[in-house]
Amino acid sequence: MPATAASLITEKLFNELFPQRNKFYTYASFIKAIKEISQIKVNVTRRAVSVYQIIRTDKASGKATIVRQDVDWNEAWAKAKPDSSYEVDYSKFCTEKNAATNKKELAAFFAHIAHETRGGVDDTFTDGLMYIHEKNTTSAYIAENDEYPPVAGKKYYGRGPVQLSYNGNYGYAGDCILGDDKILLNSPELIETDPVLAFKTAIYFWMTPQTHKPSAHDVMVGVWQPKPADKAKGRAPGFGMTINIINGEIECNKGEDLYNMKDRMKFYQYFLTKLGGKDTANCSCGKMQPYLYGVNE
Repeated sequence: MPATAASLITEKLFNELFPQRNKFYTYASFIKAIKEISQIKVNVTRRAVSVYQIIRTDKASGKATIVRQDVDWNEAWAKAKPDSSYEVDYSKFCTEKNAATNKKELAAFFAHIAHETRGGVDDTFTDGLMYIHEKNTTSAYIAENDEYPPVAGKKYYGRGPVQLSYNGNYGYAGDCILGDDKILLNSPELIETDPVLAFKTAIYFWMTPQTHKPSAHDVMVGVWQPKPADKAKGRAPGFGMTINIINGEIECNKGEDLYNMKDRMKFYQYFLTKLGGKDTANCSCGKMQPYLYGVNE
């Protein structure tokens, strides 16, 4: 049996890796989030690029529910287009492969959440998980979205370990994690008050492919392999590809000295060493072309 995510890290080590963390982020909350979200899997089918159906299964009860079916799902023009389907089983978080690969995945996950929430001194690697939400909360982070429209008066700025942002991501996360998109659209502040939910949003974001991007999980465990078009754009398996997925437009294809990219890479190597692993393959995205928003690649 592969190691579970909980078996890869003890409470003592978690506390050592995040010594300056906000008291909101506890080891117990992280482990509880893993256990609870592991009971969920979703089957996503996409028609005509942007017409979705999401079936969410609660593995504890065996109940499968359609939590999203876009209004054009049964239109003839949509049905005429080929479907693409995939399953996201959240129990595979840091468990899918052998111990060495699982450690790489956990180190990569920690590197990104540490970078996104850090607030201390460079290269000390002690300052991850310091922020529950982004420092500047003036922006609403609202984008037009037919399926996940914003609620009047609510802001969807970055919250939680991955700084989940925008109404579309809040709605999609609500569908997958909670089986109801309205919960996080109506009450985005829940991510700031429920640490288990906060960690679940991070695991959701890590595990769930985006429209034109693979999931960071699939990259780290080797499920994703580049197509010829990806290879032509410099995309290759490894930690660097996860940077491309998470913030490629800002941090990738800009050379090897970009601060944010390097910070993520250094956190990755630090955490990997602490977890007893090693990795030297394709950790940079300095020569990878980013994905362009709204472009099918």
